Amino acid sequence: MVGRVVRFVAAAVLIPSVALAQTPVRTPPRRAPAKPPTAAPVHFALAPTGNQVRFTVREQLTTIEYPIDAIGTTSAITGGITFTAAGKVDPAGSRISIAMDSLKTDKDNRDAWIRTHTLRTDSFPTAVLVVKELQGLPSTLPKSGTLSIKLVGDLTLHGVTKPWTWDVVLTASGNDYSGKASTHIKFGDFGMEQPRLMIVISVVDDVKLEYDFHFVKQ
Repeated sequence: MVGRVVRFVAAAVLIPSVALAQTPVRTPPRRAPAKPPTAAPVHFALAPTGNQVRFTVREQLTTIEYPIDAIGTTSAITGGITFTAAGKVDPAGSRISIAMDSLKTDKDNRDAWIRTHTLRTDSFPTAVLVVKELQGLPSTLPKSGTLSIKLVGDLTLHGVTKPWTWDVVLTASGNDYSGKASTHIKFGDFGMEQPRLMIVISVVDDVKLEYDFHFVKQ
């Protein structure tokens, strides 16, 4: 009888131990490492002030003994520039438009002739610059300082679109970016007629285009 009791007690002790030994140990599932936040595209809009487009062309008039610069300006500009999450220009969101019939010089008769003949603003009221690349601009936009870069894009003028490069001097100040983009064209590059008025002796076939810009991060 005693032996039977001993065997019963031994079995009661050993069976749970064997069962525990055969039960697999469950380890908690590993959690996937948290993904870093995805960078979003960044858009820069035109600031309320500081944006002006300008053309300069040398002319000789019958009323003046020496050549002068005819300068036309406008601030009727819309658009913006968008950067992808990787810091590249997104051409789909980087478009600058200029209302060409708003360009004005210091002479009304010159302006009327340019609008009617050279620019033909009744047919081509808008010039457009699509920005495709800003060469020399770091992928991480600077917050201060001045640097020289190249703007590469498509310029549409007088109904003609051509790839064109601009020289840019850019100044960064926090989320504000201002400066000047400049380039040169000839009238024939975009199928435009040189001004021909009775008062005009000659017009140099070289037009300097400048854009004083001011963009702010949205």
